[in-house]
Amino acid sequence: MKFSCEKLLLQNAVSTASRAVAAKSTIPALEGVLLQTTTHLTISGYNMQTGIRTNIEADITEEGSLVLPSRLFNEILRRLPDDIVTFSTNSGTNVCLTCGDTSYNITALPADDYPELPEVEDQYSIRIQQNTLRSMISETSFAVSTDESRPIHTGSLFEIGENSLTVVSVDGFRLALRRENLEGAKGGSFHFVAPGTALNEVEKICADTDEEATITLGSRHLLFECGETQLICRRLEGEFLDYHAAIPRANPISITVSTKSLISSIDRVSVVISEKQKSPIQCVFDSGKVTISAKTTNGEARDVCSIDGDGSSLTIGFNNRYLMDALKYAPADTVRMELNTSISPCVILPAEGEERFLYMVLPVRLKNN
Repeated sequence: MKFSCEKLLLQNAVSTASRAVAAKSTIPALEGVLLQTTTHLTISGYNMQTGIRTNIEADITEEGSLVLPSRLFNEILRRLPDDIVTFSTNSGTNVCLTCGDTSYNITALPADDYPELPEVEDQYSIRIQQNTLRSMISETSFAVSTDESRPIHTGSLFEIGENSLTVVSVDGFRLALRRENLEGAKGGSFHFVAPGTALNEVEKICADTDEEATITLGSRHLLFECGETQLICRRLEGEFLDYHAAIPRANPISITVSTKSLISSIDRVSVVISEKQKSPIQCVFDSGKVTISAKTTNGEARDVCSIDGDGSSLTIGFNNRYLMDALKYAPADTVRMELNTSISPCVILPAEGEERFLYMVLPVRLKNN
C-alpha cells in the first residue's frame, strides 16, 4: 500500500472517521481507522452501532488496506508540518509515514480483522440541503432523552410526507419539533427514529452549504450521505410518542414576545439557581408584561419582560434551563407562547408565518400552587 496526499486533507478525513471509532472494544481493530486505497483513499471508523467513512483524493501508487490506531494516527497528523504526506507499508503491518523532514514508523493491524460496515438497501430516500438538515438536527436534538429505560426516545423521529420533513424529539419534560418543505421523497411517505448520538455526528458532517444530503432508509439501518462522507447507523425500534395528541392547541392565552428579551430576563433571574440550589422560575403573565422571579438560599431575583397580549395574571413555574433551551433554539426573533393553566404545557411557536417549529415545555408545580 502506497499513497501520498495533502496533510490537511488527510487529517480532516481521519478526524471525521475517528468520531465513530470505539473507545474500547474486544475487537482491537475497532479502536482504529480502516484505510483502503482503490481509485481514491477511503477512511472508515466503526463502533458496531455507528460507522463513518469518507473519501479523499490521493496519489495512489499501490493499492491495499490496513488499520491504524486512531488516537496515535490523529496525534501524528496533528503534529506534522503542512506538506504532502507520503504513506507506505514495508512488510504488511509496518507503516512508514513521512512529511517534509519528519518521519514515523508505526505498526498497523490487518484489514481482515475489521468488521464490514452494514450495507443499506435503498427502500426509501429523501434529499435535503445540508445546511437545512444541520439546523433541523441542532434545533431539536437538545430535547432528545437520555433515559435508557425508554430507548425509542433516545433518538429523534423523522416523519417524511409527500412535501415535508418533520423532526421531533421528546424527553418527558419537553418536546421540540421542526418542519421543512421537501421537493418529494423516493418511495412515498415513511418515518423512522434515528439515534441521537448518531444525529450529533450527522450535524457535524453536514456542511454550511446548499449542496444536498441524502437520507436512505433500510430495513435495519440508516444511511446519511453528505458529499464524500457517509454515516451508517442502526434504526431505533419501538413506539414513539404520538406527538399530535400530546400537543395542546386549544389554549385560551396567547402572547407574543421578543425571543432575545425573554432569554435575557430568564438568564438574569437564573443567577441565583445552581446545581446545588435548584428551583423553578415563577412567571406571572399580565397585560403587556411577564414578571419572572426565582428564590433559593443563594438569594432572590426578579425581572420584568415586555410582551404583547394579556396573560390574565396566569402564574406558572418552569425549569429555567428547559424554557431557556426552547427559546435559544427557536429560529425566530419573535415567538408566540400559548398557555392555559398553571399545570398545562406551554407551547412556543413562530409569531408569524408558517409553523416551521414548535416547542413544548411542561410546567413545574410551584409550592404556593
